[in-house]
Amino acid sequence: MSLPRTPALTADCVVVDPDRGVLMVRRKNPPYKGYLALPGGFVEIGEAVEDAARRELKEETSLEAMNLALVGVYSRPDRDPRGHVCSVAFLTSDARGEPKAGDDAEAFDWIKDFDGVAIAFDHREIITDALNLIR
Repeated sequence: MSLPRTPALTADCVVVDPDRGVLMVRRKNPPYKGYLALPGGFVEIGEAVEDAARRELKEETSLEAMNLALVGVYSRPDRDPRGHVCSVAFLTSDARGEPKAGDDAEAFDWIKDFDGVAIAFDHREIITDALNLIR
């Protein structure tokens, strides 16, 4: 039997620091170029989603996630303008290192107040769900 055509798979990482807020990256490339987003990206063949979240966080921010907690699975067919992409989102509050923008992240910032902030994809929903887990 051949494999069915399925949605693409990504992993996103919500990094929370109680003093600084949530770590966001400014996207260097479309879609949503210039918007803030969570560090994340596509899962590679043979890679676990947890490993993809750690890899993408390291590539985009130089941070290493120690412990990851599952936030949720986000699968609305219209969540990504490139096509049907499902994301598995994780939360970490013990990432190690000093952040610096890398890979396809133009810059990074710690955000505490999200009012009026342009955020890519459905990452505002993911952040809300992650913060509700730790409240």
